[in-house]
Amino acid sequence: MNTPVPDVRMSPAAAVGLVASREIRIRLMSKAYRISTVVMLLLIVAGILIIKLVAGGGGADSTVGYTPATAGFSAPLKTGGQAIGVTIDVTPVADEAAGRAKLADGSLDALLTGDGKSVHVQVKKDLDGNLKDVLQVLSQQVAVTQQVTALGGDPARFQAAVASAKFIEDPPLEQPYDYNGQQLVLGIIAGILIYMSLLMNGQIVAQGVVEEKTSRVVELLLSTIKPWQLMAGKVLGIGTVGLIQMVVIGVVGVVTGLATDVLTISVSAAVGTVVWLIVWYLLGFLMYSIVFAALGALVSRQEDVGGVTTPALMFVIAGYVIGISVLPSDPGNTFVEVLSVIPVFSPTLMPMRLAMGGVPVWEAVVSVGLVVLLIPGLIWLAARIYRNAVMRTGAKVKLRDALRAA
Repeated sequence: MNTPVPDVRMSPAAAVGLVASREIRIRLMSKAYRISTVVMLLLIVAGILIIKLVAGGGGADSTVGYTPATAGFSAPLKTGGQAIGVTIDVTPVADEAAGRAKLADGSLDALLTGDGKSVHVQVKKDLDGNLKDVLQVLSQQVAVTQQVTALGGDPARFQAAVASAKFIEDPPLEQPYDYNGQQLVLGIIAGILIYMSLLMNGQIVAQGVVEEKTSRVVELLLSTIKPWQLMAGKVLGIGTVGLIQMVVIGVVGVVTGLATDVLTISVSAAVGTVVWLIVWYLLGFLMYSIVFAALGALVSRQEDVGGVTTPALMFVIAGYVIGISVLPSDPGNTFVEVLSVIPVFSPTLMPMRLAMGGVPVWEAVVSVGLVVLLIPGLIWLAARIYRNAVMRTGAKVKLRDALRAA
């Protein structure tokens, strides 16, 4: 009687899981990974503390002294500064000599001099641009007041009428979104983290493929598992390690910001930013890493990895550069809105916009949906390239040859 031979073949899920666990173990034990994580955490915490110190030490933009003769200029000078968002402290001095002494020791930024009939100012070296604008407005007010007096009018009534005059703003055609400054900063930080993670972990995938080709480890692995299982396991493992890093950095950053009162937005908004950061890291990494794995299989030397992955990296870099250069000054830019829905740019641009707020729900859904729809096609294409090129060492395999090989 023949004893049936048990089926010892590994299931696809088990094969992928085995490769992924190996990658996770190796990467987590890597000194470079731990050092990079600690460095990024320190940079995030240090940045938050610096913002706290700078914000906590904020005072007047300029301190201006005035003599008894120029005392009448002090109130309109301070009011004029408030009108353009400049904080000006005014302080009396006994005379011009005392004021110049304070200019010399840095106690004053500027000193109003003269007989009070026209605006004269003295500084130690340079006159601040914002203060110059306020003084210009003040000198014009003084000239108008003098003309009103010369014509027999009442300068006080004239100034009151001018101060009370306001324009009437009709309702806008479209309701604008009120962007919060802290949300803008969160958006930029989210974009930077996504960009750095895709750049580093994507390259690690490609370098790992080349390393296995060079050491011939891939030949042993492919004798027991299929090429797509090896590629999927590698992407899944490195992606998990990157995810751990993203979660740790995001949570520590938000908690530190809330604890130090640097972040005054709601906890739900901060948590939402971290959640979207994780979602877009996963989508972006999965989309780009499978491409990097396929491109890495085309070469057999580590020094060739940069050249073969550069075309794909350019999309990541372009999205990041456009985001940080356009969004801070123009959060509602239409060009960026369109690009953020296109899959190759979504992983860097959409998390920035989502953190800033004001993104219609349909745009967020469409951007996620397009990436999700694109990933299966990329997996099929990348698996074909990987399968046909990973066993070929030596010269670089042309992409055309890898695609049409049996």
